[in-house]
Amino acid sequence: MTEIALKQLGNLVYEQIRAREFPWIMIQSRSTDNIIYDPELKQYVLGDRLIRRHSRNIAHIRPFAQLIWTAWFSRELLRHRKTSTLREVYYSARGQRDIEFKDQDESDNIITDLETALSRPREDFNIYPEERSAIFGDLTIEYTVPGYEGKRMNLTEHPDGVMIGPALTSAEFIETSADKVLVIEKGAMFTRLVEERAHEKFNAILIHTAGQAPRSTRSIIQRLNQLGKMPVYIFTDGDPWGIHIAMVIISGSANAAHLRGLATPDARWIGVWATDIVKYRLPTEKLTDIDIKRLKELKKDPRYEGELWQREIDLFIKLGVKAELEAFSRYGLTYIVDKYLPDKLEGA
Repeated sequence: MTEIALKQLGNLVYEQIRAREFPWIMIQSRSTDNIIYDPELKQYVLGDRLIRRHSRNIAHIRPFAQLIWTAWFSRELLRHRKTSTLREVYYSARGQRDIEFKDQDESDNIITDLETALSRPREDFNIYPEERSAIFGDLTIEYTVPGYEGKRMNLTEHPDGVMIGPALTSAEFIETSADKVLVIEKGAMFTRLVEERAHEKFNAILIHTAGQAPRSTRSIIQRLNQLGKMPVYIFTDGDPWGIHIAMVIISGSANAAHLRGLATPDARWIGVWATDIVKYRLPTEKLTDIDIKRLKELKKDPRYEGELWQREIDLFIKLGVKAELEAFSRYGLTYIVDKYLPDKLEGA
């Protein structure tokens, strides 16, 4: 379907040229005043305002040509069943005589324009970010990428977890005995949970986001929640940045307001809360001015209107401290699995 959509875009431009018109396309505006929060979907979405990108406008010629080249490149990827990274797309353009991007940010922005124009994520074009997150647990997948079609793998086979890349993102989920998903912000804690066999103790699939979760990782979390009917629990550092990592998984981001299928509204942030800092007497660090500024921004964000979010943000500001996931190590390396997570999951 994506290849057809790209071909239709090409045909549209071709027919406009044949009709001796300057080619143009209409896309939804991604300007901040056209990004609104939808309380029913519980995520940011684009408003109704459209913009016309017209090759007759001298200011539009460059991004218009870049968009058409990116669409052609994407179709070539699909036609040849290849994948590419955002970085490779940028350098591939540099190999063209008449197409150039001043930097990768410009290239990434045009890819987002193509997503918006066709209402499809870049992963549908076989364009992915660099791999950095991982997954571990009793989930058998079946690959669909060339050369591996039909090959199955259980995600407990690699003790470090399996990197979430193009092959895993596009794989079919075959079977699992797990009944929940535990999402962990940091690699050290992910490794700790694997070593302590948390996937068996909690009957869970473990996902490491490596900070802010890449979109392919958010897509897998959403698939496990929607298709597998598995509740999702998010475990992050107790600071404004960890809070927002959880919220982006739950409600998406303004940058991806033009896409669906990335948010998991039913997911629950289970810690580290400000109340955990008090209850478990965790080692802390003082909030910086930037931390406090960010907490105050979150407090005004409509995604954080719920009682839990407001309570925890207020308490973080009142305490003036933050805590990392590793802070539980003060009670021993296994405390997190033996005590904290059982308490949290029971109360979730």
